[in-house]
Parts: sequence; C-alpha cells; structure tokens
Amino acid sequence: MYEQFYGLKRQPFEISPDPAFFCPTPRHNEALASVAHGIQRRKGFVMITGEVGTGKTLVAQCLFAFLKRSRIPFAYIFNTRLNASEFLHYVLTDLGIACKGKSKAELLIELNNLLVARYKENSTVVLVVDEAQLLEWEVLEEIRLLTNLETANHKLLQIVLIGQPELDVKMELPSLRQVKQRLAFRCRLEPLNERQTREYVCRRLSMAGGGQQTIFSPEALSAIYRYSAGIPRLVNTICENSLIAGYAMRRAQITAEIVDEVAADFQLNPNLATKKSGPIRTDGAIAARA
Repeated sequence: MYEQFYGLKRQPFEISPDPAFFCPTPRHNEALASVAHGIQRRKGFVMITGEVGTGKTLVAQCLFAFLKRSRIPFAYIFNTRLNASEFLHYVLTDLGIACKGKSKAELLIELNNLLVARYKENSTVVLVVDEAQLLEWEVLEEIRLLTNLETANHKLLQIVLIGQPELDVKMELPSLRQVKQRLAFRCRLEPLNERQTREYVCRRLSMAGGGQQTIFSPEALSAIYRYSAGIPRLVNTICENSLIAGYAMRRAQITAEIVDEVAADFQLNPNLATKKSGPIRTDGAIAARA
C-alpha cells in the first residue's frame, strides 16, 4: 500500500519472523553462535531466553535454516502444553518415527537407533522446544532423560530450549537442578539500545529496497526507541503503522508527531530503556558474564 510511495520494494516491518530480515546485533549473534557451536560440538543442551518480542522466534528460524543447509534432522515443538507422553510422541512423529501401537520402550529404542545411525554418519539430531517456560516438571524431566542418549564422548541428541525469562526462574528451582547442570550454553537476548534501534530501522528499510534513509526523521527514530524500549517486535509495529499513517497523510517523511499518534493508538507509553545485563554463557555448572 505504502511501498511505492516511499520507494520500497516490499514491506520492511512485517511482524512475522523472516530470516531474510535478520539484523545481527552482538547478542543475537552470540545466541546463534552458541547454539551452532553446541550442536556442532554435540554438547547436548543449550538454552536461549529473552523478553517477549526480543527476537527468539527469529533466532529459531535462522537456526532451522542452518540445520536444513547442514542436512541435520530436527524436531520443533512450538506448543508446550503437553504431558510427558504427548511430548515424546510429538517429538518422534516430527522425526519421522511412527508411534501408533508401540510402547514407550519400543519408541525409545527406535529413537536411539535413529540417533546412532546419524552419529555413524558423523551427524546428529536436534530437538528445538519453543515456549519452554510453559513446560511442566515431568516434561522437563523427560527431556533431561533424553540427554542420557549418548556415546562415551558426545551427546546423540542436541536439545535447544527457547523461552521467556520465566524459564530462567524455573531453572533455579531445586527440583530442576539436574536439568540446569546439563546446560552447556545459556544465552539471553536483550532489547536493543538506542543506537541499535536506529540501525535496525535503517537496515530493514535498506533491505526492503529503500534507497533513501530519511523516511524516518531523527526525532521519529528517537520516539520509536522511547515507545518500544528497544523491543524489535514493538519497533516493527510502530514503524509499520507509522508508514501507513504517513502514506495516508501523504507525508514524505515520518515525523515524531506521527510516531506519537501511532503510539497513542496502541496505548504505548514512552519508557526509558533500562540497562540490562548481557548474554550469559555456561559450561556445565560454571557461569560467566559475556
């Protein structure tokens, strides 16, 4: 609708996670590098957490692209409201293992056979669990037991847990200490700072074919940061609706006033972004600030 008016070839601020629009901030690069390293080195257990809208699903989509390029089979669980039995059936079905009429022991044997076959081919298998903060204790325990599928040197199944900060809190429970101790890498995605927010907006405009970098005024970019607090999903929402509003008013440039009106429509309040800690990486039970 507004693309031609602003000289764009496609919409730059789609809400759906598109790996083509991945903007590699240091923290997102850290997360992807940790996951890729954990999988390639067969470390077994990796966890990524972050606030709503910080790009966890986009990181997952980039991970899937990497796995497909590497021809590594994977199962993806996006609905975690499952009991332990349903979870296991979901995983195995996604990996191409028929579950009907088989006991749990038979299913685990088939899974182990698949993992060993991939290991002999110098490859592995990956399980990615999104919205992991919603997993029940019994399911987390089932996941922990799956990490017991291993050789003397390597884990046969690589597990990636992705969730909101509540997952970090859950991992501190005494009942989950065995799961926590299995984590090889642990990363946290943080909101963008103001400079990164400006770069994020300009990069997406450029990737959408926008030759001019003055579509958003400097004041508008500052307002976008204030209202979004650097949360990429909110940045996308504000920018997309600001472009629609600007087009409707036939404004060649998006001003802070337009951003203010969009933010008011979405009932967003200007918040100063607070300084937060960077990604956390752990090797076994040892943690260090990156």
